[in-house]
Amino acid sequence: MKTPSVLGIVSYRIFPAEMGGQKAIADLYDSLAGFTQVTLVVSRENKDTGSDRSDRSQRPDRSDPVPVFPFLYNHWKAPLNILYLRRVQKLIKQRGIDVIIAEHSYLGFFLLLLRWLTKKPVCIRSHNIESHRFRDMGRIWWPLYTWYEKRMHRRMDHSFFITEEDKSWAISHWKLDPEKCSVLTYGTSATAPIPLAQRIGAREQLLATYRLPAGTRLFLFNGSFDYLPNTDALRIILTELLPLLKPSLIPFRIIICGKGLDKSWEKVLLDNPAILYAGFVKDIDLYLRGADCFISPVTLGSGIRIKMVDALAANQPMIACKSAAKGIPAEITGSKMVLIDDYDWQAFARAMLSLDPSVKNDTPEAFYTHFNQERIVTDALLSLQAL
Repeated sequence: MKTPSVLGIVSYRIFPAEMGGQKAIADLYDSLAGFTQVTLVVSRENKDTGSDRSDRSQRPDRSDPVPVFPFLYNHWKAPLNILYLRRVQKLIKQRGIDVIIAEHSYLGFFLLLLRWLTKKPVCIRSHNIESHRFRDMGRIWWPLYTWYEKRMHRRMDHSFFITEEDKSWAISHWKLDPEKCSVLTYGTSATAPIPLAQRIGAREQLLATYRLPAGTRLFLFNGSFDYLPNTDALRIILTELLPLLKPSLIPFRIIICGKGLDKSWEKVLLDNPAILYAGFVKDIDLYLRGADCFISPVTLGSGIRIKMVDALAANQPMIACKSAAKGIPAEITGSKMVLIDDYDWQAFARAMLSLDPSVKNDTPEAFYTHFNQERIVTDALLSLQAL
């Protein structure tokens, strides 16, 4: 059976790929390009999309990056992209495209028009249940988007979801055909745990950078802070967890990394001696390897927490709310991930205080098999070949 040539459509910035979601998309299509021809059409605010691109989306074993055409309007101006229908149609013909995938449901209507013009199958890859995200953000029009999102998915040739939980919910609530749904989750190139010596070296570097005593316990929270579930987690750390942790005699610091934090939040974090606010860091691997534990007191949102996968891949222990761990099967993490009931902050704080950094158990092999990027991509190709 012929391997289909793929057109990916992304209606927001992913280049340069700095944040987890951006890297997840760039890495997916770059990995897919190792098996078939891939073309990307993206929104016009994307930069560094040519051969000089130095972000992680270009695989080291290939000298040619995925061809990227940055001319679409951002999804907030989605209707205007009708102006580019003929341009995309021409590109589909020139590139010999067999199947079209859009990231998120924003451009679902655009996919339907392209299918009508080109007779090519179309797919949506959802990174979460988007209407739920808008509901959590307090957007008054979220019920209207619920109607739109459901209608778009029901008219697709195939729907990819980022987690098994999202797929099951969509099949149940939107009455989707299970045969037209599959999971296309976030993948990692890591195939084995980070060696202990590297983790010790990274920890010592962090202690030296922040001038902390050797016995200081280092917790890490990392995320994009233009996303409500992550800013809500900051509120929980400050108002729920810190008051429970401070009476302890155990020395600790909570390192906060991420982009998009507004100035009022930044001031609160910088004024708190128990918090080390690092902001956006280019070398997040240093923190993923060097911190004693990743914490995720997230209770809102759907989809998968990419930084949690990255932390486990880096062999870092984790304490997380059950809602935060959606998409990460507990059975493949062994004792590496401690799950806490949502809103049980007493139990969350106890788990943090009882953490024993001297225990050096590794992330299980089953984790690396489940989140192996090559396996994920080949499974997706099987779904695309059936269209």
